[in-house]
Amino acid sequence: MTTTTLDTPEAALVYDVRGPLPTADGRPPLFLVGAPMDASGFGTLAGHFPDRTVVTYDPRGLGRSTRTDGRTTHTPEQHAEDIHRVIEAVGGPVDLFGSSGGAISGLALVAAHPGDVRRLVAHEPPLLPVLPDAERAVAATRAVQAVYRAKGWGHGMAAFIALTSWQGEFTDDFAATATPDPAAFGFPTEDDGSRDDPLLSDASDAITAFRLDVAALTAAPTRIVVAAGIESKDTLTWRTAVSTAEALGQEIVVFPSHHGGFLGGEFGQHGQPEAFAARLREVLGAG
Repeated sequence: MTTTTLDTPEAALVYDVRGPLPTADGRPPLFLVGAPMDASGFGTLAGHFPDRTVVTYDPRGLGRSTRTDGRTTHTPEQHAEDIHRVIEAVGGPVDLFGSSGGAISGLALVAAHPGDVRRLVAHEPPLLPVLPDAERAVAATRAVQAVYRAKGWGHGMAAFIALTSWQGEFTDDFAATATPDPAAFGFPTEDDGSRDDPLLSDASDAITAFRLDVAALTAAPTRIVVAAGIESKDTLTWRTAVSTAEALGQEIVVFPSHHGGFLGGEFGQHGQPEAFAARLREVLGAG
């Protein structure tokens, strides 16, 4: 694996390349993208593609990628331009797997730079505007942020789990249930005073509020697949995946496991990475 820092006017973007460039077999590099997760979450998944050149990167302001723009907020358009720069550096087009906010970054990239991506697999993009209960879903995320602001990281993470575990459409009762005991999940109950977590603060609001450019996406030469893990069924990101696929005139492609189904112990979480990788290989090779 080689690690490179790409300097831009607003950020120093760190990316990793596993395998040769140009690729040995002529297939596009496989780009794995997360947000707010950085490249450290893709170690296991990348290891299941020894025959592919795999590229990962840390979004600006996350992991090893430092920013000099004086900002702390994240937007899909910003991430898309950064990914575009990395693709230019490694040589495109690429096949791109986007996880969570990275799936939204991938959709923004295809809309802005359709020639960059041959195939996009957008796994559980948390696009709130596509939901029939979008206003209540936004209110639910604001309730989680309020818990985080008031009580700190452990309580915020417990509230976030309540958000992501909620089945079906949100009701006005969600805010009253967004206060589970952090200790029940192994999270600290004490407040360390920090309020800069990109998952729990409002720093990533523009990502979940992103609106699809359906015309640009359907006109792009990119083959777009919207996916969701079977264990996520009827939760927030399953529903956003279904609604995103419907907006693009598709049905979702079902993957094994859950939102982090590709994880093999990163961040202490386990999915079904071998089965997940096999499904991803199948989807990338189809069509």
